[in-house]
Amino acid sequence: MTPRSFFSGLWRGLDGLRKVLHLIVLLAIFAVLVGVLRAGVPRIPARAALLIAPQGELVEQLSGDPVTRAVEETRGEAHAETLLWDLTDSIHAAAGKKVIAYGTELTQERYYLAAQADEIYLDPMGFVLLDGYERYRTYLKDALDKLGVDINVFRVGAFKSAVETYTRTSMSPEDREESRSYLNALWSSYQQAVTHARKLPADALTKYVATLAKTVPAAGGDAPQVALQAGLITGIRSRLEVERRLIELVGQDDSSGSFKSVPAADYVRYASAEKKRHADGKPRVGVIVAAGEILDGDQPPGTVGGESTARLIRAARLDKDVKALVLRVDSPGGSVLASEQIYRELLALRAAGKPVVVSMSGYAASGGYYISAPADEIWASPATLTGSIGIFAIIPTVDRTLGKIGVSVDGVGTTPLSGQLRIDRPLGEEARALLQSQISRGYDEFLVRVASGRNKTHEQVDAIAQGRVWAGADAHRLGLVDQLGSFSDAIKAAARRAKLTDYAAEFLEPELTWAQELALQLKSRVAQALLRAGPGELALREVAQRFDPLTREVQRLSRFSVPNRLYAYCFCETQ
Repeated sequence: MTPRSFFSGLWRGLDGLRKVLHLIVLLAIFAVLVGVLRAGVPRIPARAALLIAPQGELVEQLSGDPVTRAVEETRGEAHAETLLWDLTDSIHAAAGKKVIAYGTELTQERYYLAAQADEIYLDPMGFVLLDGYERYRTYLKDALDKLGVDINVFRVGAFKSAVETYTRTSMSPEDREESRSYLNALWSSYQQAVTHARKLPADALTKYVATLAKTVPAAGGDAPQVALQAGLITGIRSRLEVERRLIELVGQDDSSGSFKSVPAADYVRYASAEKKRHADGKPRVGVIVAAGEILDGDQPPGTVGGESTARLIRAARLDKDVKALVLRVDSPGGSVLASEQIYRELLALRAAGKPVVVSMSGYAASGGYYISAPADEIWASPATLTGSIGIFAIIPTVDRTLGKIGVSVDGVGTTPLSGQLRIDRPLGEEARALLQSQISRGYDEFLVRVASGRNKTHEQVDAIAQGRVWAGADAHRLGLVDQLGSFSDAIKAAARRAKLTDYAAEFLEPELTWAQELALQLKSRVAQALLRAGPGELALREVAQRFDPLTREVQRLSRFSVPNRLYAYCFCETQ
């Protein structure tokens, strides 16, 4: 054997060994990943506290696909979200226990949750800040005029104020009237829920808010003491003092020195496993979440896609194990075309003999109500914002903008409509007539769908439509909603209509790829360790997003200014 052949053989052997070792490493990594995906149910101690500390915004559906969310979280770019159903599932599984709430900055939304606890403790450096509800919008007309942008608006409905942010400099009388009406209804609902939970007089919160600017200075700035005297909290304690209270209740964790606790993320896995075990073999009430703006085509979670949501409903219709459907709507609306796609699939589901019940969350307005209309039964919260039955279209033109810098447009066309929908030319009269006729027809079709679903006449629906927004309690009085109640109530109603006594509720979602499933499982374990942005930086980003209304409105305008597209959308955000 020559040296050359010897070393050649040795190299081939080493290369073969390298490939074998490479394969072994890959198999080991795959085994670890499979192990992560199939992580066992966490062990729950016999005596411990369920620790619920939601981060960011509570949402009906996490936005974006799992891979995108995981990548954004590792880069520190994600907007923090906590899935509502994870919390409710864990709370239901742990029901019947004493609830302790602790906070430093109990703002209105946070206090609403804290008020439901048995004991509420406020940090000595904290506060309870309640200020009611408000609705202030950014109006862009002057800015658009200075830029030479003309906003051509087509709408039906005296109260359809969605477009006014682009066409006015202040709130219209109609918008002011309806906004005051539903804001008062929301504030009334909030007060009733809190005073009932805290066993306070009906006017306790009204007095607290009205006198806060006097009582806190009079107390030397001691906001916690004012909240205590008003009965809003149980006591004033530091975090360490609250920990000692919890140690009294559940015992001490020897490793941390704090109270024994189970993180909500672990308890969710435990609760999910228990739910799945009890659900095996049972008929199902399917649940589809329609959260976010309604947009055409396939859309990721956090928005409602005409194609993607319709596909889920169709799958529920064809699934023999799904006996009824609950559509959970949390949407201000959007594309009429996408709403119609979803509407048709819901009708097909009902025609197949499967009941449809809608459960409205915070918003089910405009397109959100459009997709609710065909339901057998509609449930809402007293604080739900719904209705806004109206249609609009927006076509911006920039010929004056171009003129400011010496650019002109001229030419010829083959028909009277040629060039009339160009953004760089004034909107022609023929195009205006065409668009307005479509808007009028779209509104009429909207009324027909609501009248059919609600068993009302066209005239009865028109009288309470006109784009007006209603709070859930008023919508119930007007017949736009059948019942006031919770998501659980809607599930029970769907089961009752399907004549089910022993059943399981199941969220119906698109099937994930293995990469998406992996990202979904890993993100809570790995992403936080890889964050490059600290909490201060993330907070600054959130503040920047919150105080960038012009960018938000321009982005929204770009979505609603596609020629020949109609929109049913409610600009009814509240704070």
